[in-house]
Amino acid sequence: MPGYALRLSDDERGRYRFMAEAALRTEREHWEAAGIVEGATVADVGCGPGAISAVLAGLVGDTGRVLSVDGDPETVAAARETAELAAAANVTVTEGDAADTGLDPGSVDAVMIRHVLAHNGGREEAIVQHAASLVRPGGSVYLVDIEGGGVHFRPSDPDVEHLGATYARWHAEQGNDLSVGLRLAELLEAAGLEVTHFEGRFQIVKAPTGMRPPGWAARDAMLASGVATADDVARWAVALERLDGLEERPTLFAPLFTASGRRPA
Repeated sequence: MPGYALRLSDDERGRYRFMAEAALRTEREHWEAAGIVEGATVADVGCGPGAISAVLAGLVGDTGRVLSVDGDPETVAAARETAELAAAANVTVTEGDAADTGLDPGSVDAVMIRHVLAHNGGREEAIVQHAASLVRPGGSVYLVDIEGGGVHFRPSDPDVEHLGATYARWHAEQGNDLSVGLRLAELLEAAGLEVTHFEGRFQIVKAPTGMRPPGWAARDAMLASGVATADDVARWAVALERLDGLEERPTLFAPLFTASGRRPA
């Protein structure tokens, strides 16, 4: 897996916690259908700083295990810290590539891959095929990703919109597909899995004060690639502080896609 381009600041870790809490509220039924239940062994591939792993640890309980994998050493360390702070002794975090995790074939009941495929353009099929090899017969691969063109803030701010557009351009230059959410079912089928659910919906949430979009966390990578300038970053910082000062919190609209595929028994 390429190095993690989103800087792991406290704001970024907070964004992951916010997303994990929202996912538990809205996706739990699908998780259970995919085999993420008490006693299960679940692989969290591309675990990031470990917010979802900590949530999964509570669902599988003391008799279950969460095997978390990420390709970036700093992110692995953050995920281990998250597990420790959550007293999630059933979480093990290791360093590995999303398409070559080092986990044994057929060793888990479910694999979860969240917001990883959009960051690994050209490798989506290899990642999902590897995930399919990890689950036991009857086990499931659970995918989550976005359609980036539909993400909006209301009220809109031209500088925040510029940040989002620059982030999308940076992804395109990396060969990434921010619309990969539309292809989740196709990827599961190509890996030989039976698609058991595929749906999309808008997440509509009031953005908490201090919350920053992923483009802000990627500002260093965008500067290094030349798609952004220091003046851009300064302007974005002012705009985000301006949003923080709004008495009425802005609303985030984000199209999210989830899909599950079951390995034939």
